[in-house]
Amino acid sequence: MSQAPRRFLFLQGPISPFLAQVAAGLRARGHGVHRINLCLGDRLFWGPDAVDYRGRFEDWTGFVADFLDRHAITDLVLLGEQRPYHRVAIAVAQARGIAVTVTDFGYLRPDWIVLERDGMGAESRFPRDPDAIRALAARCPPPDLARRFEDDFPQQAVWDVTFHLASLLPWPFRHYRRWVLDHPVPAYLGTALQLLLRKRQTRRAADTLARLRAAGAPLYCFAMQMENDYSVRAYSDFADNDSAIALTVRSFAQHAPATSHLLVKVHPLDPGLKRWGRRVARIAAAAGVEGRVHLLDGALAMTPVLEACRAVVTINSTVGIGAIAAGRTVKALGRALYDIEGLSWRGPLDGVWDAPPPDPDLAADFIRAIAGCLHVRGVYYARPGLDAAVAATVARLDAGTVGEPPGDGVAALGGVTQ
Repeated sequence: MSQAPRRFLFLQGPISPFLAQVAAGLRARGHGVHRINLCLGDRLFWGPDAVDYRGRFEDWTGFVADFLDRHAITDLVLLGEQRPYHRVAIAVAQARGIAVTVTDFGYLRPDWIVLERDGMGAESRFPRDPDAIRALAARCPPPDLARRFEDDFPQQAVWDVTFHLASLLPWPFRHYRRWVLDHPVPAYLGTALQLLLRKRQTRRAADTLARLRAAGAPLYCFAMQMENDYSVRAYSDFADNDSAIALTVRSFAQHAPATSHLLVKVHPLDPGLKRWGRRVARIAAAAGVEGRVHLLDGALAMTPVLEACRAVVTINSTVGIGAIAAGRTVKALGRALYDIEGLSWRGPLDGVWDAPPPDPDLAADFIRAIAGCLHVRGVYYARPGLDAAVAATVARLDAGTVGEPPGDGVAALGGVTQ
């Protein structure tokens, strides 16, 4: 049921028409809609009805505070709560009691997107208490995890390149600060090379996995993440993948079964700016296990890897949720939504090599609760999934039920003990 008309401010979102179409849907339902562009890429994916912020980052706090007050904003919507501009805007909004909604790719994959209050991962308001999770699951329908929508990676790549290259131009947003670590030009060149090599890399990874499975040795996995990912930078103590891999390999060498092997799975969108084969080989040699650590590069799907492995170590990748759903032991080295007693191994890393799997009933309730409370179905880059995501997001924002079990009132999740 729609509430009284509200006034939404949109900042940066996915590099697609998603937020612009959500805004149009809210406007059609009688709500006020505002947008601040921070860079030329923002302008390309929104349209003319927006305000450009061209000032320095140091002046952003005063600008956004004045904007929120002047327009009596009730809701702030964005992607990437840890981007510098967004961190400031969220703090200013929360101080005024303004509701903050964050979206991003789903914790569940591939055709789910997140809608959460305040933040994701370590900042999520989702409960960490198993009993509270079970109570939430009881108020959610069983999730249909069968794939409904296909996304469009070529379209995503085109829009991504357009956004970032446009935002490199010195005019008219000459003070804009990018949130990504790597300069877009070498990152795109590296990604292009990786795409050319992908078939060969994927075939080699599949052969490695098949050979090790046939040998019958115990297998473990370290799942890498994109180093540009703010979940690594903001929600862990690691500056990069290298340090997390090194820590894991040392523990593997000292505490895993002597006949076991460790698979280091590269993120499928890694731009290849680091030569992971050489780096992982050096780390393994230093730990004395060079013949037992193997790199899996390319586009090899995670499903067969999870099926083959006893346990998965990661910083805080959503791969951990897939592993939990598959009944595999998971160790999160950083702070993760699923780092919960009964779901992940919360003891020392050295104990993960023979740690028990997750509680299957709690795992099922966890998946059910996050599907019902924190997600809508759809994708950002291709129809009809984009249309489905927009419609569901508009409905949730209009009803004020972001983060709630379907059909529940506005305050339900916030009242759960965390």
